[in-house]
Amino acid sequence: MIRRFAALLALCGLATAGAAQTAPAPILDPAQIGALAENRGFSGVILISRGDTIIYERAFGNVRPGDGEPHNLDARWRWASITKQIVATIVMQEAAAGRIDLDAPIGRYWPDFITPYSDRITARHLLGHLSGLPDPENTPRLPTGLPAFYSGDISAEGYCMGPPLAAPGTAYRYNNCDYIVLGKILERVSGQSLGALIEARIPGGAQLFPDGAETVPGFHFGQAEPPIPFAVYGAAGGMNGTLHDLWRFDRALMTGTLIPDDARELMWTGDPAIGYAALGQWVFDAPLSGCASPQRLVERHGAIGGVQGRNFILPDRDIVVIAFTNRSEGEFDFGQIWRGEGFAYDLLMRAVCSGLSE
Repeated sequence: MIRRFAALLALCGLATAGAAQTAPAPILDPAQIGALAENRGFSGVILISRGDTIIYERAFGNVRPGDGEPHNLDARWRWASITKQIVATIVMQEAAAGRIDLDAPIGRYWPDFITPYSDRITARHLLGHLSGLPDPENTPRLPTGLPAFYSGDISAEGYCMGPPLAAPGTAYRYNNCDYIVLGKILERVSGQSLGALIEARIPGGAQLFPDGAETVPGFHFGQAEPPIPFAVYGAAGGMNGTLHDLWRFDRALMTGTLIPDDARELMWTGDPAIGYAALGQWVFDAPLSGCASPQRLVERHGAIGGVQGRNFILPDRDIVVIAFTNRSEGEFDFGQIWRGEGFAYDLLMRAVCSGLSE
């Protein structure tokens, strides 16, 4: 899904991120949000904020299909690839402090990372999925459907040092090895574990598997997902936390608490040549029905097994929209914002544009 997003978005001709907009604040209609979620069969949680105020939050449906146990707003969720957005932020902290040069060969920080291009791959390549490293998705499938890389029986470091797919900087390839390697570099530069870095630097109670309380289980058309060793995903997808933990991260990032404004803007610069991929997220101007002009959108999504998450930041409007569901991608389709259709598009339209005053 992410590869299709990157490939097709580059063809859609969306405008690049523009100057801050002065549109009036939307008048949120909670009934519209509730009706959308209920009519589409959404099961999970949704949060919408404006500035430092949460203006809408609600849990929908049941955790386990048909058993009556309702979702609740305080549950812990696996963040899957939303983890990459947090890890990218910590890398930018290190860059702002002068401890990581985004354009230096990563061998400077990890001398034992040996590949044919170890003297050319940079942190910037890793952040933007331009490294050419091996792709864990290419390992054989297990009976559960997971790539064998995530079985826990394969050395993540060893695999990511394997034969590269391409020379660095030559092609965009979404790849979990990029962030697994970044996580190891952060540990070497800081002298701390990635879990300790997250605990010390990220507001809220987010943690890295295997730490953290039990998370919401995933389902696929009523069937429980197979066992998944979430700790294997590490810096590429191994974080967990509550809806509010993710919101606290978003607000700290938006307000300059986590990284300086110039570092954030660098991280939030989408490249139209590679589908508006930025560093750890996608950033583009999204035309939303009901808004007078395209809205600058910072988008990060993730999915592992039967759980999906969407994290949307609209920095020029000071709005955050977050949604988690524990129904698989095959069962519940969030859709794509750039295509102008789907649940996520309709949710954003109602959160950002619907009911705008004149």
